[in-house]
Amino acid sequence: MAEKGILTGQYVRIRQAAASVGDRMLAQLIDWVLEFAYAAFMIWVFSKLNAEPLTVFFVLVFPLLVYPLCCEVFNQGQSVGKMIMKTRVVMADGSVPSLSAYLLRWLLIIIDGPLMAYMGIVVIAATRHHQRIGDLAAGTMVVKLQSYTKIQVSLDEFDYVNENYKPHYPQAADLSLEQLNVISRALAASEARGGEQRIEQLSLKVQQLLGVTPREQQAESFLARIVRDYQYYALED
Repeated sequence: MAEKGILTGQYVRIRQAAASVGDRMLAQLIDWVLEFAYAAFMIWVFSKLNAEPLTVFFVLVFPLLVYPLCCEVFNQGQSVGKMIMKTRVVMADGSVPSLSAYLLRWLLIIIDGPLMAYMGIVVIAATRHHQRIGDLAAGTMVVKLQSYTKIQVSLDEFDYVNENYKPHYPQAADLSLEQLNVISRALAASEARGGEQRIEQLSLKVQQLLGVTPREQQAESFLARIVRDYQYYALED
């Protein structure tokens, strides 16, 4: 199973494993069964009502065409088949796909699907991260949810947050990413001229913001502990 690691702004690495060819085929098969059942039911209804062709198109054909797109856009990258197989569409960098990315991979079903002899299956099997042509064009991939997990990453200026780490400040979890970045940049530049004074001022602001009293004697040590505590709670999410 191909895995891809992504470093996020929260100093957390996401390890995502691409869904296998079998997972993707089973998910597609489930979706096809549901679509076939819907089509069969609506055809039976139309046979009783003697419906107009335009009505048939908008009630039968159109929903079947947009089903994959609507599911992924409005259900966090999952069709019913993907939900059952515990897979999801994400961007190759681990972020949430944009509407244009979903739309592009949906349009290219024409090439990946039956009209081109299921060329997508061949491409999925041949690519490292099991991407079909639509995925390659849109920059997306389908991942296994249980493999979409966070693991710790060290910062150059700090120690690893090991499994025995005991946080001091649970309030650190309330920091935003932007606030944490400010602290990290200040610590990285602490040796610059005037850095010590800025660290002191920032320490006071963080204390006021979080409503905490430092256990550490030095402002720099306090801020470093805040960053490590933030990492700890990010990994626990």
